[in-house]
Amino acid sequence: MVIHPVFKTGPRAQYSGGRTPESRLEEACGLARAIDLNVVAAECVRINDPKPNTLMGSGNVERIAERVKAEEIDLIVFDASLTPVQQRNLETEWKAKVIDRTGLILEIFGERARTREGQMQVELAALSYQRSRLVRSWTHLERQRGGFGFIGGPGESQIEMDRRLIDERIVRIKKDLEDVKRTRALHRQARKRVPYPVVALVGYTNAGKSTLFNRLTNASVMAADLLFATLDPTMRRVHLPSGREIILSDTVGFISDLPTELVAAFRATLEEVLEADVILHVRDVAHPETDGQKADVEAVLAGLGLGHEVTDTMFEILNKIDLLDEPARDALLTQASRDQRQMPISALTGAGIDGLLAAVDARLAAQRRVETYRLGHDEGAAQAWLYSHGEVLERVDDEDVTEITVRLAPEDVQRFERQRSDKANAMNKDNR
Repeated sequence: MVIHPVFKTGPRAQYSGGRTPESRLEEACGLARAIDLNVVAAECVRINDPKPNTLMGSGNVERIAERVKAEEIDLIVFDASLTPVQQRNLETEWKAKVIDRTGLILEIFGERARTREGQMQVELAALSYQRSRLVRSWTHLERQRGGFGFIGGPGESQIEMDRRLIDERIVRIKKDLEDVKRTRALHRQARKRVPYPVVALVGYTNAGKSTLFNRLTNASVMAADLLFATLDPTMRRVHLPSGREIILSDTVGFISDLPTELVAAFRATLEEVLEADVILHVRDVAHPETDGQKADVEAVLAGLGLGHEVTDTMFEILNKIDLLDEPARDALLTQASRDQRQMPISALTGAGIDGLLAAVDARLAAQRRVETYRLGHDEGAAQAWLYSHGEVLERVDDEDVTEITVRLAPEDVQRFERQRSDKANAMNKDNR
């Protein structure tokens, strides 16, 4: 059974992006189905005065208890955050297991994580969540005797022992994730030396990121009509129309009320977005709550420190236009024609993909610097390097030198000038 609480008062009374309780309930059902739960009942429950012990009033608790018994329900998913005490009390009243929204999303992530890094990130989030809920796990909190003989005082309680073990495990995982963070930083430095610009896909879960990723890279990343179908980040090389190569990065999908434990645990992965040269925000424009989903994604990105990029440098990929009727599609195309940052596409059919690649190509070209170099005729290797790493705009040959005007990425300008400087220093040293 899935329950979405509708709060009449308090900080939880507002819905992000003006989304309706019914759409939030449907999303919660989708999360439950994502791990193969059989949803036999779902309802919105209005809560006028949240109770500290059960969150909802006694009348609703009794009514739901009767339905749980009648329909032989084993698990209740509560689409909100529950305190450990509320969770325990509801389980006692309903005689069934109760999990809240955070617990459900952690279950999904735990099932979907495939790489060692993803598994560590999920375990860290789960341990942080579990640590605050140890009170649920133990009823025998009597103290054990510690020490030896008469000098021994009261030992650790079971709950204190478990909390200590969890804390030790959290420290070990964080240390391992720091190693992952350093490894990712080294990989980014290596890509800058190559270098390939990085284009990152972000978006609400099930917006079509993986389908678009497969379309652009001819890859076979799992893509399904399922919330959080893919979890582990994937990178592939893509050729743009100009011949330039980029690295396309598919990241984990976002969702409203994404648990803070998960945001913290996946920061190492999400840092790939921070380092991206271009960000593509993939939106499901056929979804009735597409504006609310957009607001949720932008809130997460702003929390990562991408506030400026959200408004200025990010493309909005208006996906799934094939699901719109003709009047809605025409209106969307007209709207997008007035905003160069909006790209209507269908990742499934391929409509608009060529325009998207051209726009990314143009954006990357605009980020490059135009430099002019005068090279001697004996510097053939340097000329070849400029042709292979940049876009040669003009070349003028005379008797003594060749003057080349080239468009290069800023890091390539630094690399080329450093190489020429090192070579000149080496020649001066040999001459001395």
